[in-house]
Amino acid sequence: MRLEWALLIGSALLLLSVLASKASGRLGVPSLLVFLLVGMAAGSEGPGKIAFSNYPLAKDVGVVALAFILFAGGLDTRWKEVRRALPAATLLATVGVVVTALLVAGFAHVALGFEPLEGFLLGAIVSSTDAAAVFAVLRGRSVPIPERLRGILELESGLNDPMAVFLTTGVIALFVDPRATLGGLVPAFVMEMSVGLAVGFGLGRLTIWLANRMRLAYDGLYPVFTLACVALTYSLAAVMHGSGFLAVYVAGLVMGSGTFVHKRSLMRFHDGVAWLMQIAMFLALGLLVDPSSLLPVAGLGFLTALFLMIVARPVATLVSLVFVRMPTREKVMTGWVGLRGAVPIVLAIFPLLAGVPRAATMFNVVFFIVLTSVLLQGSTIPLFARLLRLETPPAVDPLLADSDLPLRRESELVTVAVPAASSAAGEQIVDLGFPQDVTVLLIHRQGGFFVPTGATILKEGDKLMALTSRASSPKLKGIVES
Repeated sequence: MRLEWALLIGSALLLLSVLASKASGRLGVPSLLVFLLVGMAAGSEGPGKIAFSNYPLAKDVGVVALAFILFAGGLDTRWKEVRRALPAATLLATVGVVVTALLVAGFAHVALGFEPLEGFLLGAIVSSTDAAAVFAVLRGRSVPIPERLRGILELESGLNDPMAVFLTTGVIALFVDPRATLGGLVPAFVMEMSVGLAVGFGLGRLTIWLANRMRLAYDGLYPVFTLACVALTYSLAAVMHGSGFLAVYVAGLVMGSGTFVHKRSLMRFHDGVAWLMQIAMFLALGLLVDPSSLLPVAGLGFLTALFLMIVARPVATLVSLVFVRMPTREKVMTGWVGLRGAVPIVLAIFPLLAGVPRAATMFNVVFFIVLTSVLLQGSTIPLFARLLRLETPPAVDPLLADSDLPLRRESELVTVAVPAASSAAGEQIVDLGFPQDVTVLLIHRQGGFFVPTGATILKEGDKLMALTSRASSPKLKGIVES
C-alpha cells in the first residue's frame, strides 16, 4: 500500500473513532467498544474491506500501546491518595488473578471440553482487568464512587496486567518447552516482578532528576524526553528479564507523585498519547477479527463471559479481600468492575504465534468475552454504583474540571515576597519543595508580571502570587522567606 493511501486510511479511522466516541457517551456505550467496532467495520468482512491478518504486528502494536497507557495511568495517579489501596490492590492483582484463572480453567474443562492445561491458558489470558478499559471508564465517564474504591480499582488494573502476562507466557512455555515445569515459574515470577519494580522506581526518579536539571532550550523537547524515557524503561526492564509493564507503571507512579518541570502540561500530553494508543490498539485488534469467525464460538464465548463476570471475578474478589476491612457493598462493586479489554486480546495472540493447540478457538472466544464484558459491565458501572449507594458528589465544580489549578473549597490566593538573603533566591521553583497543592500563578519582577514554570529561577525582590490550601500557606511562606 502506498504511503499516501496508508495515511489517508489511518487518519480517517482515527477521526471516525474520535467522532464515534462522542456519540458513545450520549448512548451510554463505552468508547472502547466503539473503537473495536470501527476496526471490525473497516476489516475485510466490513464495509472498509481492509485485509489485515498480521498477528505479529498486532501483538507489537498492543505491547507498545499498553506500555504508554500504563505509564499515563501511573502518571495521573497520586501516590498519597492511593497508597491506602495498595494492600487490597496487590491482593487482587496476584491472588485474584490466579483464582480467576483457576476458576475459568475449571469451567473451560467441564463445560467447554478443553484439556486442563488449555483451560488454564484461557483462564490466564482473561484473568486480569484491563488498565485501558478501567482508566477510560472510571475517568472518562466520571463514575461517582468513593476515592478509596477508585484507587483500589485503578491500582489493581495497573498491577495485574504484568501478572496476567507472566501467567500466559509461563503456561505457553509448558506447551512448547518440554523442560519447563510449574515449579520453575515461581523463581521466574519473583525475578520478573523484582526487576520490573526496581527499574521502574529507579528510572522514574532519574527522569524527575534529569527533567529538573537539563533546562532544555525548547519546551517542546520535554514531551520527546519523557516519551524516550517510557520506551527506555519498558525495554530496559524487558531485556533484563523483568516485567516491562510493571516498570512503566511504577515509573509513572513515581513521577506522578514527584515534582518536575512542566508537570501539568506533560500529564495532559501523555493523557493524549494514551488515548491515541488506545484507539490504535483497538482498531488494530478489530481489523484482525472476522465477524464470521465469531459466530461459531458465540455460545461458548457468551457462557464463558457470563461465568467470568458472575462467578469467577466476584469469587476471586471475595477470596482476595477476605481479610481486608472493606464494606461488603464496596467488595461487590469491586467484583463487578472486572472489565476485560485489549490486553486479553493481545495475550490471545501469543498462543497463536507459539502454535498452541486450539489457539484460534481461544482467540475468538477471548474476543467475544471482551465484547461482552465491555458492553455489559462497562455500560452498567454507574447503575451498580447507584444501586449499591456508592455514589459520591464531585469534589470539584464541573465548570472547573478542566482547569489546571488544584481548586478546592479551602484554597486561597496568597502573595509572598522573596526577601534579601533568602535561601530561595537563585533556586528553581521545582527544587524548593513546595507542597503538592501549591501552584505559583504569577511572579512580579522589575515592574512587570510573567507566568513562571518549574524551571524559573527566583530572584531577590520577586513577589509570588500562588494558589494554595490554607494548610499549606504557612509552609509556602516559610520556604520562600527563610
